[in-house]
Amino acid sequence: MTFKFSLATVLRVRQIVEEHEERVLKRISFEISEAVRAIEEVALEITEADASRISNRFENSSGREIQRSYGLAEEIAQKKIECQGALVGLEERRSAQIAIYESARRDRETLTDMRGKKLVAYDGEMARREQKLIDDNFIARRGRR
Repeated sequence: MTFKFSLATVLRVRQIVEEHEERVLKRISFEISEAVRAIEEVALEITEADASRISNRFENSSGREIQRSYGLAEEIAQKKIECQGALVGLEERRSAQIAIYESARRDRETLTDMRGKKLVAYDGEMARREQKLIDDNFIARRGRR
């Protein structure tokens, strides 16, 4: 007789849910790293635009070129603000997803612990049965002599 856990199907479903929530959490973490990379790129663009504007300040430039340079700087600054807003949203999603993942993990761990306890009890019962069988055989042989 083999060990059968009556809630094995539920345990498997909870494992699948936990794995799914972990994949979602990893995807959000990847998106966060991409957003951070985008912010770093925008910061580099701002630095380059500022350096270009500073180096060109002593050159004869038309008003249109100066206006275009400031417009570009504003556009880059707006892009940085948008990236930072996206990052804040992603961090909020990650916090919520961590709570969901931890809940799924706790649910799975509860059943895993229950399965472990039942397996230990089953192994103990099987050991007792085997020992009883050995004892009964010994008594029966001894009684025949």
